Amino acid sequence: MRRALELAERGAGLVAPNPKVGAVIVRNGVVVGEGWHQRFGEAHAEVHALGAAGEQARGATAYVSLEPCNHHGKTGPCTEALIAAGIRRVVCGVRDPNPQAAGGLERLQQEGIVVQAAVCEGEARLQNAPFLHLAGGAALPFVTLKLALSIDGAIAGASRRRAWLTGAEAQAAVHALRAEADALAVGIGTALADDPALTVRLASPPRVAPRRVVFDRGARLPLRSALVQTAGATPVTVVTDGRAPDAEARLAEAGVDILIAPDLPTALRGLRQRGVGHLLVEGGALLAASLVDAGLVHHLITFQAPVILGAGAVGAFATMTGRDADVAPRFRVLERRVYGADLMTRYAVSGD
Repeated sequence: MRRALELAERGAGLVAPNPKVGAVIVRNGVVVGEGWHQRFGEAHAEVHALGAAGEQARGATAYVSLEPCNHHGKTGPCTEALIAAGIRRVVCGVRDPNPQAAGGLERLQQEGIVVQAAVCEGEARLQNAPFLHLAGGAALPFVTLKLALSIDGAIAGASRRRAWLTGAEAQAAVHALRAEADALAVGIGTALADDPALTVRLASPPRVAPRRVVFDRGARLPLRSALVQTAGATPVTVVTDGRAPDAEARLAEAGVDILIAPDLPTALRGLRQRGVGHLLVEGGALLAASLVDAGLVHHLITFQAPVILGAGAVGAFATMTGRDADVAPRFRVLERRVYGADLMTRYAVSGD
């Protein structure tokens, strides 16, 4: 199963809004076929693995990171392919909550195939957390908040001068995260200070470039900013409160999509209506704190650099509602990895 999960990652950035899925066919203790979902709209992992196994699939066991689909979409049901190939046993990592695609294991059982679920389930859920969130019927996007921090929890030094906190390995990892998101978001403070492009540059390009989003109540994003200047090539959405109609009109004329929302839940609902299923938020401090305070963040990812910024530094959550340690919620650690000198930690903040 861990090999199936490893194979599934090869579809990162290429299969959304479908899930990443890997499959391994094993006969008499020997791997006879492997496959993964390679691109949206194309054959699923099971079909690739069965093709590689050929006749050796008959009587074999299929390990699949996600429950095989049981419906006709852009491709046929994977359940029928497994049945036709003569698979004897199917093991999956996590059940599919999508009512259209679910029921695969039951269909296989009807044909006398032995099934088993929830093998490496934690890893399988983590791998496809945004997909599982939406497949369960969520109305708002899955929100991942990413922050680069110092040891003392700051995102910038006292001078506010732009400088990289983390090293090259961590920066490449962030771009890999970007490649899997439907949209990348920052607050207007970050947009004004950094003039970011919010593109994927240090990882393999995704099938669809992520939408760029700026939370900007007063529609202050400059017309000469990198985001506005490239809005014709890759969509840019500015979330405003509707109280700066002239500035909004100028941005709209420049090709920017204007989303008027009185609060964060309404803004996220509007982004979902624009096809955003997974929103990666990259700062700044006020936006990060507001999202966490509102209970709208699902995963928090921190890249902690081995530096202390000291007095006057910008605290990542300095504007959050204060809490005492004995009543503050404690987030569950999902994974930790080291990138160069930097430590990445992923926390479950709400939901899975």
